[in-house]
Amino acid sequence: MDRYTPIFVNTSGKKCCVVGGGRVAERKIKGLLHAEAQITVISPELTPVLKQLHHESRIQWIDRSYRNGDLRGAFLVYAATDRSEVNSTVVRDAEAAGILVNDAMSSEHSSFITPSVVRRGRLSIAISTAGAGPAAAAEIRATLERQFGDEYEMYLEFLHQMRTEVKSRVSSSSLRSTLLRQLTEMHILEDIRTGHFRWWTEEEIGDWISRNQEEV
Repeated sequence: MDRYTPIFVNTSGKKCCVVGGGRVAERKIKGLLHAEAQITVISPELTPVLKQLHHESRIQWIDRSYRNGDLRGAFLVYAATDRSEVNSTVVRDAEAAGILVNDAMSSEHSSFITPSVVRRGRLSIAISTAGAGPAAAAEIRATLERQFGDEYEMYLEFLHQMRTEVKSRVSSSSLRSTLLRQLTEMHILEDIRTGHFRWWTEEEIGDWISRNQEEV
């Protein structure tokens, strides 16, 4: 059985190549756009959506078939054509160059796979069946999307703001950990769900930090 190490890779500002311009490539590219990657697509044809993205200068398009050397400088590569021999060549070239590569037609030939993802702002929940059941992964994703609603986006933005403030105002690492844990024990998430939450002012944040430091 294939086993993978779950990681989240930072592709922001990094060159990522997608070989292929069909529907599969389109899905991969949408994920890379969300991650703010610099995307180069190598394909003689593009879907209408990808053509529009190129027109908007959101992706770079090399209008021809793949050639050896096209991956130079890439951080990550998707081999996403409908021709197994082309994908195999891309995988071989990427592995020789030490580049992370995914063969959209064969997880066995990939150094990484792309999981199904639930996104709620800063929250990302990745689901993978190691290639065994894409339909099962989609079903699990649908369940998680119902369980983790849009309220988590605001909740995590609030926690991020508070973590930033606590780190800037509290020098003790153990005290910072205690304060941040106390935040998660409050009913903030439920208040967001019921519409009773409002953002704290700078003064309220300072008062909360001071009060809770005294109680620790």
